[in-house]
Amino acid sequence: MPYTVQQLAVLAGVSPRTLRYYDQIGLLPSSRTASGYRIYGQAEVDRLQEILLYRELGISLKEIKRIISAPAYDALAALQDHRAQLVKRQAQLAALLENVDKTLQARKGMILMSDREKFAGFKKQLVDENEKKYGAEIRAEYGEQVVEESNRKMLGLSQAEFQRMDQIDQEIKGSLEEAVRAGEDPGGERGQKIALLHKEWLGFTWPEYSPQGHAGLVQMYVDDERFRAYYDQNVPGCAEFLRQAVLIWLNGGFN
Repeated sequence: MPYTVQQLAVLAGVSPRTLRYYDQIGLLPSSRTASGYRIYGQAEVDRLQEILLYRELGISLKEIKRIISAPAYDALAALQDHRAQLVKRQAQLAALLENVDKTLQARKGMILMSDREKFAGFKKQLVDENEKKYGAEIRAEYGEQVVEESNRKMLGLSQAEFQRMDQIDQEIKGSLEEAVRAGEDPGGERGQKIALLHKEWLGFTWPEYSPQGHAGLVQMYVDDERFRAYYDQNVPGCAEFLRQAVLIWLNGGFN
């Protein structure tokens, strides 16, 4: 049966404004009645389900449109991929739930909990989030073995290492924003300190440091909109500043 905007909005649990916006950007085109009202058929209902599934996985509307509009798009394969992603999320939530349960028992004096165990769930969550967002690109660039070794190294970090890695990440982002706002040179003192910090940050997860790999990674930060958005979230231009700072540092002599 055909649905009006209001009917489909209620059915899908979204607002009519959302459906109108999806129509406006060409993500979910509607048909029109003789009187000009939007109307949706079964194909649009199925497409909306796919859109909402992708949104649950954190994928941008622009990327969703690119995916489902591609000539080679396979709805069945996409659904199977959705399921695999949800299974990963289920495992991630299970690990966090186990971590919370152990923490509650430890706080009540029922069990002893090591420092490593306290952070195991968070590290697993970070690995899973990285896989969901960037896994395909990173594996294509560096290969399955390197990525698996990197994930294992991340999961094996001590509490102090994990905290230091997060501290460096926040320091890099803060310094980048300050440098870009001030219009500084990536080859200047702050820019080169950022490059060194980024190398240190990579050391927590990379099995073996590679100058070529480092250069390729910062190039990916600029080329891939998801990587770029992470650094440019507050101040546009941070990803490009980081790329230039690292390349200048590498060209100036790697130690």
